Amino acid sequence: MNGLILLIPIALGLGLLGLAAFFWSLRQGQFEDLDGAALRIFVEDEENRPS
Repeated sequence: MNGLILLIPIALGLGLLGLAAFFWSLRQGQFEDLDGAALRIFVEDEENRPS
């Protein structure tokens, strides 16, 4: 029972930390262009072509 007194606040703190990190990444624009990175693999770079 004493372990729960310690583990519950730690679990809640880690959950709040993860939620804060998620909202921070939303505010920084990390989830703005989800398709751009996936489609960028199909675009060939001119400078990387072998001659």
